[in-house]
Amino acid sequence: MDLQQCRARIDQIDAQIVQLFCERMKVVEQVAAYKKANHLPVLQTDREAQVLDRVAQLAGPEFGDDARSLFVMMMNLSKNHQNTTLGQDAAPAFSEQLTQAMQRGKELKLPKKIKVACQGVPGAYSQKACLQFFSDPQITFLPAFDDVFSAIESGEADFGVLPIENSTAGSVTAVYDLMKKHNFHIFRANRVKVDHALLVKPGVKRGEITQVYSHEQGLAQCAEFFRQNPQLTPVKYPNTAAAAKFVSESPDRGVAAIASDVCASLYGLEVLEQGVQDAKSNYTRFICISKELIITPDAQKVSLAFTLPHRVGTLNQLIAQIATMNLNLTKLESRPIPDTDFEFMFYIDIACSLWDPKVFSFICKLHQSLSYLEFLGNYEDIKP
Repeated sequence: MDLQQCRARIDQIDAQIVQLFCERMKVVEQVAAYKKANHLPVLQTDREAQVLDRVAQLAGPEFGDDARSLFVMMMNLSKNHQNTTLGQDAAPAFSEQLTQAMQRGKELKLPKKIKVACQGVPGAYSQKACLQFFSDPQITFLPAFDDVFSAIESGEADFGVLPIENSTAGSVTAVYDLMKKHNFHIFRANRVKVDHALLVKPGVKRGEITQVYSHEQGLAQCAEFFRQNPQLTPVKYPNTAAAAKFVSESPDRGVAAIASDVCASLYGLEVLEQGVQDAKSNYTRFICISKELIITPDAQKVSLAFTLPHRVGTLNQLIAQIATMNLNLTKLESRPIPDTDFEFMFYIDIACSLWDPKVFSFICKLHQSLSYLEFLGNYEDIKP
């Protein structure tokens, strides 16, 4: 057969597949009705394993694995359809929570003096991020990331600003680890251009320096600088700007800091070298968090936290569902859950908006199908 004949034959087969798929979904509705009448759960793990083994055997060695993958997707669609038939997919309480958040976002009027909590001291990159989020914020600087989360939960601050990932050094794992213990929602996100400078006390020469202080992310972003200067010892400090402040107050002329050049004027330091980061195009992504869930009409990214059962292919199945919806998965992060046997919390970002009814329905179905899912936010991701 030539190409056109092959395509014509594929079209015929596809028509048969679609017809059989529809017939299968109708039977699924009957299965759902039986489960509802007999108070049975939608998920039947043993039955799924039997079906996958059987179709793999039917397809034979050549196509067995492909058939298994196809039916994994089909069974996910079947489970979603069963949830719909049972009336469970709407997840009334969760759906209402999202609806109320969207209404709050639609009617949002921010106060003139917004109280914002940031980690660090004046001159920190979080301050720059904060000024991108709000035109005239009342900023409170706190010692640790944990304090920023706590300030939101207690109501001491309206919003908090935290770094979440860097284009060079990757995720800020300390923030992700704190997410598991705090209640919060993401209101906005942005990206801040990071230009690190080597700051010293006035008059200090390169040969006098022995130690360089900065946040661990700042140090990681300058790895090549330290490789070229092995005589310099990198020292972790809670914040880049706090490191600059420490250097300015230290009697030791041998200490330096890696921070923004703004810190030089703030703390009476000199810029010994500008642009010491590895990548000249270096950005840190910050999130602005709030206690209350607010979804504004310009929301364009969804962030979720969830756990998955220890079964082969569970993460792949979830990703496949997102792909089926033609949605772009922009981030996947996993962090170990303390005091468990290698269990993990997963964090994902999806480029989408709940103002799209199809997305709204999809997120509600995810919430219903997963044993644990935390909706972190649907928000605007501000580009620089």
